[in-house]
Amino acid sequence: MNSIGSTTLNSQSKDTASQYPVPTSFVDVFKQLSRSELKLRLYSTTAKEVEQALQCPSGNLDCLLALLSPAAEPYLEQMAQQSVALTRQRFGASIGMYIPLYLSNLCANECDYCGFTMSNKIKRKTLSESEIRDEIQPIKAMGYDSILLVSGEHETKVGVPYFKQMLPLIRKEFSHVAMEVQPLEEQDYKELVDEGLDAVMLYQETYNPVTYGEHHTRGKKSDFAYRLESPDRVARAGVDKIGLGVLLGLDDWRLDALLMGHHLDYLEKTYWRSRYSISLPRLRPCTGGVAPKVELTDKGLVQMICAFRLFNQQLEISLSTRETPDLRNNLFALGVTNVSAGSSTQPGGYVEPNTELDQFEISDERSPTLVAKAMLERGLNPVWKDWETGW
Repeated sequence: MNSIGSTTLNSQSKDTASQYPVPTSFVDVFKQLSRSELKLRLYSTTAKEVEQALQCPSGNLDCLLALLSPAAEPYLEQMAQQSVALTRQRFGASIGMYIPLYLSNLCANECDYCGFTMSNKIKRKTLSESEIRDEIQPIKAMGYDSILLVSGEHETKVGVPYFKQMLPLIRKEFSHVAMEVQPLEEQDYKELVDEGLDAVMLYQETYNPVTYGEHHTRGKKSDFAYRLESPDRVARAGVDKIGLGVLLGLDDWRLDALLMGHHLDYLEKTYWRSRYSISLPRLRPCTGGVAPKVELTDKGLVQMICAFRLFNQQLEISLSTRETPDLRNNLFALGVTNVSAGSSTQPGGYVEPNTELDQFEISDERSPTLVAKAMLERGLNPVWKDWETGW
């Protein structure tokens, strides 16, 4: 393998640019990437290359590769120290607090790792306007002003008309509104931005097309390329913040993380007006769910967070309630910028909890107050509201 200082992916991309037309979406870029070559490089990285990567990792995809490799594990303490320093330099001691509001568990897709998958014999529910207002009350009582709207993917019953109906009434109560729903068309995103949408979280789940096809067997989500190009449509629509993510456990987490880094790098260079975040959720138990194909240890999760922070200082990194309280406490200062707490993964779950409607099992069930206390004890500042649209 060539050293990081010689033949780099950046130089390779310049050669590629002379051979291929300008990409119209990340799908074009993805087609030129060799998974087998990247995997070989990941698992043949040397200690010397990791040491070189630690010197100047910012924005360098070769350095991200080295820092995600098995060879970087002995350098985890150094990576963690640099990650903490870079995070404090860019974000201070602040960590943004957000909470998901599940609008519906209706879904027209077959995804074997998700409790909402269409073949699961579970109760289905879509919130009405009055039910959304009821859910908002306990959420506001917890102190939240940043909300993530989540739903199963069902275009006909929970599609753009429904979102355009519900978004204005939710926007009145929160200064920041994000959505994690099915991929939409560019014009749809533009219309939702006009209704107050601030951010879109859209996770590829895995960047391995074969593995993707094995887990997404029915419905529109089975179209790997359509989902892969969706963040391009989000960006072209002028959405302020775009979130990427992979479901860790579906495939080789090191390679999935590296390819997500390529995706992030492409988006930032192509659509520089938007901000970007990543989420690193591990596969959690759910109704009819599957066991992880590749186990990601706590140590591996720490390595991934640190690698991305060293690669991208301004990147926002979210941490959900999928992780245990002790691990989350230890990760807060490491590079995380946004944290959820007191979450429910079911429609109507803040007023009338019903585990039969859950998308997946939560691991950290502490109240937002206790999570905030844990942050304060570590010298961190939980932020419930950090900006106004009027400014």
